[in-house]
Amino acid sequence: MGLAQGNGAGSRRSLKLLIVDDSNIMRRRIERSQQFEELQVVGTASNGVEALEMFRKTDPDMVTMDLTMPQMDGIECISKIVHLKPAVRILVISALADKATAVEAMECGANGFLNKPFTDRQLNEAIAELMS
Repeated sequence: MGLAQGNGAGSRRSLKLLIVDDSNIMRRRIERSQQFEELQVVGTASNGVEALEMFRKTDPDMVTMDLTMPQMDGIECISKIVHLKPAVRILVISALADKATAVEAMECGANGFLNKPFTDRQLNEAIAELMS
């Protein structure tokens, strides 16, 4: 129990979050729905190419990643991001519910998987798991 982080008033470390999804509605929903004060959204991207650019600029600690996107899909993007920063935490948020895709994303370096559609509670539980 003594290892709990972020419980004291002065010990909150802010974490940077990058949201990657080709749907503007979905990007806004993730941004609005996440309920962690210590999570600061530093950027959003609508495809893997943009995501890599934004990643290099903002150096986030966490990324939410869609899989089906134009120009560069999420799987390829995850590999490239993990190569740049192995410690990054990646939550895949995708409508592609098949296990093979989830396994492939995890093998490339993703840390969690959330199916679309999702509730705010499911999103926040998935984010909390990644932060712990």
